[in-house]
Amino acid sequence: MRWWDIPAVLDLECEMFPEDAWTEGMFWSELAHARGRDASRRYLVAEETGPDGEPGGSAGPGGTGKPGSAEPPLAAPPLAAPAVTGRIVGYGGLAASGGTGDVQTIAVTRSHWGTGLGARLLTGLLAAASAFACEEVLLEVRVDNTRAQRLYERFGFRPLGIRRGYYQPGNVDALVMRRTAPGPAAPDAPAPGRAPGSVSGTAPEPQSEPEPEPEPTAGRTGHATTAGTRHTPAADPDEQGTTIHG
Repeated sequence: MRWWDIPAVLDLECEMFPEDAWTEGMFWSELAHARGRDASRRYLVAEETGPDGEPGGSAGPGGTGKPGSAEPPLAAPPLAAPAVTGRIVGYGGLAASGGTGDVQTIAVTRSHWGTGLGARLLTGLLAAASAFACEEVLLEVRVDNTRAQRLYERFGFRPLGIRRGYYQPGNVDALVMRRTAPGPAAPDAPAPGRAPGSVSGTAPEPQSEPEPEPEPTAGRTGHATTAGTRHTPAADPDEQGTTIHG
C-alpha cells in the first residue's frame, strides 16, 4: 500500500467497517512506518486486473471504467500522485515489535468473498512477519465470526484468550489467536502444485472448496503496535483477476 492508495482504501474501509472505520490520518500514520531502514509496518492492497492480466479499471490509466481499457483518460491524473491502476478490492496490514507480529486488519470487498483473496492477503502478511523475524503472530477476531476463525486455524493460528467487549459499539468479545510456526503461511493440509489464486513464491493453497473470507471484523487490533515493510516482489495476477502488492 502506498499513500496514493489511501482514498480507495478509505472507501472500502468505510464499507466494511462502518462503525469503527479508521481515519485517513490513521492510515497515513501506519504508512509513515512502512518504508526505510526502520520500517515496522507491512500493508498490502489487492487490485483488480484487466482481461489481459494488466491492472486497469475505473481509476486506472485506461480511465474509462472498463478493465484493461486502452482508451485515453477523460482527465489527466494529479501530477503529484501516480494513478491507481485498478479497483482496490482488499487490503491488509501487519505490525511487528519485539519479535511479535500483529495482524492489524484484513478486509475483502463482498464481491470477492469466497475467492481465496483473504487467504492470499494473510499469506503475504505472514511472509512479512517472517521477514521481520517474528517468533509469533497475533490477531483478534470476533467470537461470533466462525468463518474467519476457520480460515485462521488452517494457517496455524490457535485460540489464546478472550478480550471482553473488544469490539465497540456492540460490546462484542474478541478471540485472540496466535501462530508460532516460522516462515510464510501454509495451510494445515496443502495440496501439491500451485492452486489458482495463490501468491507467486509462497506456499500453495489447498485445491478443495473455495476458502471462506474473513468477515469485516477479521483482525482489528486498534492502532497502538508497530510493524513493517520489506521489498517484496508483486504477485502475479491470479485467475480471479487480482494482484497483491505493497
